Amino acid sequence: MKAELWASIEDIAKHLGVANDSAFRQIITRGLVAHRVGKSWEFELSKTDEWSHAEHSSEGNKKESIP
Repeated sequence: MKAELWASIEDIAKHLGVANDSAFRQIITRGLVAHRVGKSWEFELSKTDEWSHAEHSSEGNKKESIP
């Protein structure tokens, strides 16, 4: 089994299509899975993708439930 490489905040922001500041806000306000390593944040791409899919699913459910 191959170990997953860790991604930086810059990599994750590009992957999600948002600015670095927005990625930081997602950690705090929406539970984006991240690990603090010294002064930097590190991310597992697979966990970020799982989070992103869950966020998009929950947003769709919220929109559908609004009359």
